[in-house]
Amino acid sequence: MKAKKGLKITAIVLASLIVIYTIIALLPRPQNYAYDNSMRKDGDIPILIAHGGGNKEFPDNTLEAFYNAYSVDKRVMMETDVSITKDGVVILSHDTTLDRKTNVTGAIADWNYSDLISEKVDFGYTNPTDDNQQLSGEREHFKDENGQEKYPTDVTYPEGVTARDEKVFLATTLEELITSFPENRINVEIKQSGELGLKALEEVLKLLKKHNAFDRVVLASFHEELYAEYKRLQKSGEVPETFKFSPATDAATSFFILQMLNLDVFFADKVCVFQLPTEQMGFNLSTESFVNKAHKHNIAVHYWTINEQDEMRRLVEIGADGIMTDYPHKLLEVYNEYK
Repeated sequence: MKAKKGLKITAIVLASLIVIYTIIALLPRPQNYAYDNSMRKDGDIPILIAHGGGNKEFPDNTLEAFYNAYSVDKRVMMETDVSITKDGVVILSHDTTLDRKTNVTGAIADWNYSDLISEKVDFGYTNPTDDNQQLSGEREHFKDENGQEKYPTDVTYPEGVTARDEKVFLATTLEELITSFPENRINVEIKQSGELGLKALEEVLKLLKKHNAFDRVVLASFHEELYAEYKRLQKSGEVPETFKFSPATDAATSFFILQMLNLDVFFADKVCVFQLPTEQMGFNLSTESFVNKAHKHNIAVHYWTINEQDEMRRLVEIGADGIMTDYPHKLLEVYNEYK
């Protein structure tokens, strides 16, 4: 009798859990981003996102690279990385040192922006570096995939805009990027960590406020302390309600697991976009199901860094909101196939 009673209780518990799970799985998903989400695509074609401005066509994170991307698509979204200098200026740079991309060395935080400009430091290099982002071989000037060296005068500029310098890719500030492209969406990833990263964030927020750019700029970082600060700022009301940010690794992983279990109703972070590789640790992150589930939360999905045209086509078909590429021209060719 006791065994039968135990089995009956177990069956009741299991049935109850199944009912609860089914109810949870069918619940409407929260709108994690509660406002009009400009990181979602406008129609059927994903946003063309220039990774570092399209860093296989021109030196990445230079104003010239972004003008090149703009010549490809005037509605291009700019993806950039930033660090703060010793004198408190936020400049564009994928690395936190100058060794790989310039003709000088050292941490960006140890250089004044004023010196970078007065000494005409050239950001037009692709030098070999070690794991510490320090120069490890001979410097090499930027060349495109055809082996052609590129200079600022090779860019197709909008009417009324001329090259800043004929030979040198000068340091570019985030403020220059924001003001040069006042209508374009921009993704800003803060590269420095800890107190330095938080200081950079403080200056970035000042720029967004100064230029009324909160509605078109989304902040990103792989550093969990910065992501925590994004959430704190949002919760405290220290930034506009439309403040946009994307999650660091832990939060993105959390959503991926929850949506696999149909429990993503419990994902509460107020993010507006997932910025993801197509695959991570053997898991396929680029499925139509994943994109659809993110959309139920009003969260956009952008994929990086996509340079093969067949992969671009596949991401168009699954409904991706944005495709980030080093080759804006190649992505435009694919998009033209859908017109």
